[in-house]
Amino acid sequence: MRDTRREGGSESVGAGAPAADLFPVVYDELRQLAAKYMRRRGLASSVDPTAIVHEAYLRLADDRRWKNRSHLLGVAVLTIRGILVDRARRRAAEKRGGGRKRLNLSSQCLPEQRPVDALEIDELLERLASVNSRQAKVVELRFFGGLSIHDVAEFLGLAESTVERDWRFARAWLSARLRDIGAA
Repeated sequence: MRDTRREGGSESVGAGAPAADLFPVVYDELRQLAAKYMRRRGLASSVDPTAIVHEAYLRLADDRRWKNRSHLLGVAVLTIRGILVDRARRRAAEKRGGGRKRLNLSSQCLPEQRPVDALEIDELLERLASVNSRQAKVVELRFFGGLSIHDVAEFLGLAESTVERDWRFARAWLSARLRDIGAA
């Protein structure tokens, strides 16, 4: 049974409830986030957001670690990011060059508008994670998931000011690395 009381702006759910019970709470929001992300990055014609959300559901259906709506939403966003990166890797492996999709990073994420490959971003996030894993998580949740500062803070159990600082630093770090790549 689901507990849908509102706590601090998030739907509270029974501790340990399976994703199968909780996914309907965030399904529409996840589908909208996936569609928005894919539209902004030119993937809308090649991948159906509904299929991506359904694949995420299949990966998460038996998981029982959800604390609340924001927690499930955050984990689902990370799963969707993984699905999109896996698909990009498969396309890249199909043939030399692999028809990699180019992503335009929005001004929300980075100040530059140069096209960036999804695999390039994944590699940079792995490098950032080796320096500061928390900042890499903030980028994943904000950039790939479009989550608000509030939702990221709730998901990671941090103060919003900490998330804002991590977001600013990570954007600057990624921007510098992208400039280095662009200059090469």
